[in-house]
Amino acid sequence: MSSPYAARRAALMEQIGPGGVALVSSLPERVRNGDAHHLFRQHSDVLYLTGFAEPDCTVVLRPGADSERFVMFVRPRDPEMEVWDGRRAGVDGARTTHGADAAYPIAELGQRLPDLLANCDELHYALGVDPAMDTRVAGILARLRRTEKKGKRPPRAVVDPRHSVHELRLHKGPEEIAALRRAGEISAAAHVEAMRAGAPGTFEYQLEAILGFQFRKHGGVGPGYSSIVGAGVNATILHYVENSRAIAAGELVLVDAGCEYDHYTADITRTWPASGQFSPAQREVYDLVLDVQESAIALAVPGATLDQLHDHCVRRLTEGMIRLGLLTGTVDDRLADGSYKRFYMHGTSHWLGMDVHDVGAYTRGGKARPLVPGMVLTVEPGLYVAADADGVPERLRGIGVRIEDDVLVTTGAPDVLTRDCPKAVAELERLCTR
Repeated sequence: MSSPYAARRAALMEQIGPGGVALVSSLPERVRNGDAHHLFRQHSDVLYLTGFAEPDCTVVLRPGADSERFVMFVRPRDPEMEVWDGRRAGVDGARTTHGADAAYPIAELGQRLPDLLANCDELHYALGVDPAMDTRVAGILARLRRTEKKGKRPPRAVVDPRHSVHELRLHKGPEEIAALRRAGEISAAAHVEAMRAGAPGTFEYQLEAILGFQFRKHGGVGPGYSSIVGAGVNATILHYVENSRAIAAGELVLVDAGCEYDHYTADITRTWPASGQFSPAQREVYDLVLDVQESAIALAVPGATLDQLHDHCVRRLTEGMIRLGLLTGTVDDRLADGSYKRFYMHGTSHWLGMDVHDVGAYTRGGKARPLVPGMVLTVEPGLYVAADADGVPERLRGIGVRIEDDVLVTTGAPDVLTRDCPKAVAELERLCTR
């Protein structure tokens, strides 16, 4: 089967080698309350390797096998249950649609897995993710130990496969970049609609609803993470998700929200004036953050590191904090004592992909890893002054600003996947003037 999924499995099996077997499972559905479940979202590693989105799925990859190198265990077709819960791919669909060499009902996992794991050198399985699966795997290994004298021994070692899978996920292919680009386009349009609607008197949750509606309207599955809509002092809370307060005249509104599209999520933050115009103090802070963010994006080129982007932002923001009167002394002294963290306390960038804080190591060999084409990262400096902050200019209290874009590293200039989302002062003020 020629597909990105087949290529990804082949790449993983090459890393595992002929003596290894990989075992990757979906997480179970989660109960919200009573007998109501949360909307199921497949484990990203399973999606990455198979595209299979149903619960109760286990994937076995056996690079050294003569047959059944890619095996899936799935829920069988069940016409009665499908009336209640929707269609299933079933065993046949796992083979014909998802390319499995062999597929079996998930109920047969305990029966068939011992033979699939027997006599391999390494079992590539992530312990600690699903306790129930850990128990099942431990039982199978114990069973194989009892049959070792009969020629069926357990794997000699259990190895975490996530490093290998996540290194693959860090480097995006063309189809992944296309999904991230579309997620960014949908998210940008949703942010614009929120800006247009966010007049004083509007509740934060109403903007959250507009964002979610726009995500779905344009083909997304919904938010890729909990949307943050913080007005006024709520913008100084990094992960504010209550979204329960009315917007007051003259406040800034910070919106951190991204659409998930085809299993990939955007991650955009914009900060804008509810009344249509930045106050002088708000403009001071906003101009500082915007200048720092745009200069940091320009650094996202091959060979640079996320540490370099962060250090650049920290220095430039600290210089600005001193100019604004938030800090005193020299930049080097404030960097040395870390006092800037009172107003900028988070990192500048993270990987982006199937997960909003996507996988992949930030270091290699103990050193910050250099960026290479195909990586996607966020650039999101901010500045946050609590309403009750002591020893700071009164005009700056209660102001929170963050500006975030999604950036693809290319062989040339950085490609801002979220460029359609306005952030220039003049454009924001035009959109927010009603």
